[in-house]
Amino acid sequence: MAKQFDFNDDGVVVVIGSGAGGATLANELAQKGVDKIVILEAGKHFTQDDFENDEWAMFKKISWLDKRISAGSWHHTKTYPNLPAWIVKAVGGSTIHWSGVALRFQEHDFRIRTEYGQVADANALDWPITLAELAPYYDRAEKKMGVAGSAASGLPPMPESNQYKVVAAGARKIGYKKIIRPVASNTVASDGRPACQQIGFCMQGCKIGAKWSALYTEIPKALASQRVELRPQSMVLRIEHDKSGKVSGVLYADKTGRHVLQKARLVCVAGNSIESPRMLLNSASAMFPQGLANSSGQVGRNYMNHATGAAVAIHKKPVYMNRGFDIGAVVADEVAPDTRRGFNGGYHIEGLALGLPYTAAFMQPGGWGRDMTSALDMYDHMTAVWICGEDMPREQNSITLHASEKDQYGLPIPIVTKSYHANDDAIVAHGLKQFRKLSEAVGATRVIDMPAYPASHNLGTNRMSAKARDGVVNQWGQAHDVKNLFISDGSQFTSSSAANPTLTIVALAIRQAEYIAREMQAQRI
Repeated sequence: MAKQFDFNDDGVVVVIGSGAGGATLANELAQKGVDKIVILEAGKHFTQDDFENDEWAMFKKISWLDKRISAGSWHHTKTYPNLPAWIVKAVGGSTIHWSGVALRFQEHDFRIRTEYGQVADANALDWPITLAELAPYYDRAEKKMGVAGSAASGLPPMPESNQYKVVAAGARKIGYKKIIRPVASNTVASDGRPACQQIGFCMQGCKIGAKWSALYTEIPKALASQRVELRPQSMVLRIEHDKSGKVSGVLYADKTGRHVLQKARLVCVAGNSIESPRMLLNSASAMFPQGLANSSGQVGRNYMNHATGAAVAIHKKPVYMNRGFDIGAVVADEVAPDTRRGFNGGYHIEGLALGLPYTAAFMQPGGWGRDMTSALDMYDHMTAVWICGEDMPREQNSITLHASEKDQYGLPIPIVTKSYHANDDAIVAHGLKQFRKLSEAVGATRVIDMPAYPASHNLGTNRMSAKARDGVVNQWGQAHDVKNLFISDGSQFTSSSAANPTLTIVALAIRQAEYIAREMQAQRI
């Protein structure tokens, strides 16, 4: 029988969001003996039977499509005016949709203010933690997630797909040597999950469950502990606090639209870098007039989503990039900082295989014509790439609340404002140039640059900082202003690095769970 907790039980730990951060945190806390945990998830509880190997069917089924507004000078303002982010609204969050790429941050990523100095028109800051502190948690995350080729997991690497072979051959021809494929998908049966069958529909939800997803790993384990209750279709409206300023409960709308207040001992917010600051801003009060935990004014600021670009290359012979795991190859030679290239930071060249419908949609959003159709005619000859580069934190890149327009819950809709820093533009231009070079090195007849897709990597907006004035949370993801409020998702990132964020979100959640359990046991929170 599923565990149920009373709404008036003020000993409950409330976790908002069931993705990489929230679900991992809830499961880790449960395994450590924390015995009253409620997960509030805005979306539905799908199962693998609900997954379809159909790109648009799954996009419509699982995506967070509540209205949002793209603002700023980034191209999304025109190409995707109401879809600034491509994330999931469902139990498991965006771990249903994610590509599976599991990359670690580099040492310099945790100290960009020290490494880069004062970057003009940016808000660079060092993390209050180091790679050395996070390294053992990376090991645990890789083992938990089953990262192929990782020493921590012991799983063999993912097989080489055609996409890998073509991208890797081109990379080596132009002098690259670090061609990797660290993906969190089983290459042999492990942890109750089967081996990857190379079906290719990884971002539509892995139908067989080889790819790690919180939906069928962390959530079932948490529920099996009988210490966790999952409440899907529960949209958080605001976080309440008492007279002392400590959080005391969470008000949410359940699936019937009824408003419910769950009392809480502490609250962990893991709703993604758009929804998490939106919750804090919506929770403004006389004590917190700028928003909950926002004495610094940094809630919703420093939004990052990686410096990204995309391209396809057309080759003389068929490649069939859609066959195999969705990320066939990752070229990591350009990650290390080297200002001789004209920018701070670095980037990965990720061989991201697109299905035909997505290729048609993203190649030239809103466009058509012979130039485009002649390329689509050669779909089976294509390789595709996504540039994933470091994104400079900027205070003006932000999540704010619309002054008048409200959503179906009566909440102000979020405005996602993003303008690229000159450093971001330089990274993307360099990455697309290098992809063109490596493609032409193996005989590509045509390379087509594409605008970046809606952002799946949403980072910052509640960042970690050593000093309360510079950010929102401390080194444990604990709010500087509110001792029993935690941020447990990518919004706590102080920098973006050039690495896909999920592995780091999971590592931070494992580490945060240790801290919370220890502090609860000592009655300090």
